[in-house]
Amino acid sequence: MLPMEQDYDSLSAGFEWQIPDHYNIGTDVCDRWADSDRLALIHVHSNGQAEHFSFKYLRQAANRLANLLRHLGLESGDRVAILLPQHPLTGISHIATYRLGAVALPLFRLFGPEALAFRLQDAGAKIVITDQAGVNKLTQIQPQPDSLQHILCIDGPAPGALDLTTLMAASSAAFEPVSTCADDPAVLIYTSGTTGQPKGALHAHRVLLGHLPGIEMSHDFLPQAGDRFWTPADWAWIGGLFDVLLAAWHHGLPVVSQEASKFNAEQAFQLLAEQAIRNVFLPPTALKLMRQVKNPRQRWSFRLRSLASGGEPLGNELLAWGRETFGLTINEFYGQTECNMIVSNCSAIMPHKPGAMGRPVVGHQVAIVDDQGQKLPLGEVGNIAVHQPNPVTMLGYWNNATASAAKIINHWLITGDQGRQDQDGYIAFVGRDDDVITSSGYRIGPGEIEDCLLGHPAITLAAVVGLDDPLRTQQVAACVVLQQGLQGSETLAEEIQNYVRQRLAAHEYPRQIKFVDALPMTVTGKIMRQQLKQQWQSL
Repeated sequence: MLPMEQDYDSLSAGFEWQIPDHYNIGTDVCDRWADSDRLALIHVHSNGQAEHFSFKYLRQAANRLANLLRHLGLESGDRVAILLPQHPLTGISHIATYRLGAVALPLFRLFGPEALAFRLQDAGAKIVITDQAGVNKLTQIQPQPDSLQHILCIDGPAPGALDLTTLMAASSAAFEPVSTCADDPAVLIYTSGTTGQPKGALHAHRVLLGHLPGIEMSHDFLPQAGDRFWTPADWAWIGGLFDVLLAAWHHGLPVVSQEASKFNAEQAFQLLAEQAIRNVFLPPTALKLMRQVKNPRQRWSFRLRSLASGGEPLGNELLAWGRETFGLTINEFYGQTECNMIVSNCSAIMPHKPGAMGRPVVGHQVAIVDDQGQKLPLGEVGNIAVHQPNPVTMLGYWNNATASAAKIINHWLITGDQGRQDQDGYIAFVGRDDDVITSSGYRIGPGEIEDCLLGHPAITLAAVVGLDDPLRTQQVAACVVLQQGLQGSETLAEEIQNYVRQRLAAHEYPRQIKFVDALPMTVTGKIMRQQLKQQWQSL
């Protein structure tokens, strides 16, 4: 746990990694708290009723499941696919898998049969834990993945699936966890990439410990009395799983989970108030949707202590809205599936700089390097990179040694994102390698323009891309989603162009604007700019 310091330099100077030789996520996140009735989870059902679970219950249920998995033939190192929404058995499945020394394979519940089939086959998953909706998708996969032996359904017996609840009830609640090394494989998370087949990032048990400094910074020195966590982010992704669920349980903090088919901004405010939530991770897309809700402070009584966000740059418009709505500064953080939580703001000890996503998280050496892995001068745009070895870095891509080797250059893990660093160490995100726009000799990041567009009263969402231009190399183009009830027109497009030109620069305003009903996004809420470019001609 990070000590409370007065400034960033003092915090960094006193930090040392303490990674034990033997460590297991599944024992760490519940055993220390399981000898009492300490609250671990508040599960809010679709009807609004809340069910409470203790750490003691988590350990007993996880032990029963671990015994069941072992009885079904699962061994250390085998992959267990977890295809579930936010649900008590999702967390229990992770704990049981880790305690058994197996590898958890979290799968997003909105994946279709083809996406599931690729991941299950590529990972060689032996068992899938899912619900009735998941069973329905899995039965559509023909032929079934070669390695798959059992499907366990939490909703009762189903064709092709075993009744998980009944089998767990018949299993013993006594289980001796496998003694794992900190570097042993624990979790396999497939990237949500926008091009090509996804790659599986294989992480060791130490990955949770590697996350903690970033979690504690982005939540202004977690834990504190009364802290209680929630995120709408699915626990199948590294943000929901390691930035919230497992990190909170490491600190013995309760987590709120919710049955929801999709994100609803008004329901989010309601949940914050009803469940006395104090700490939240909200992806930028969720923040943008909540920003559209009128007069939230007058309608709900919520009292957040910390609010963190990552995945896309926030921009000044969202930060200003966050201060007005919640009375606090949203702490932006940065990372990726392969190496997460490596840059963060921490409003408790350092000022926020407009356009910057923060400083390197203590314990991580982050810099801007060129394509040969050499540090660039301050202020220059280059690759955001983190020095290796590092406890939060993946062991490698699953069955892909070539891609694993290409990720590291001269002891720097290359994130694939472009950024710049100032004299105080703050890092600004410029864009993905293939998102940065080159126009008339300028390198333009889409984030700043998108932030400016969001300040226009007619615009709800915006995405900026670079289109081929014989004169300028590329020209800036924008797709915008308007506020409900508004219609796009040439007059409005010109107004928006002038709005950006006056606030940014003449070379940054969008020379083309198209009005759309929605933007293509990844399942984690990131704008798919390359797909948008490909679709542009048909819009």
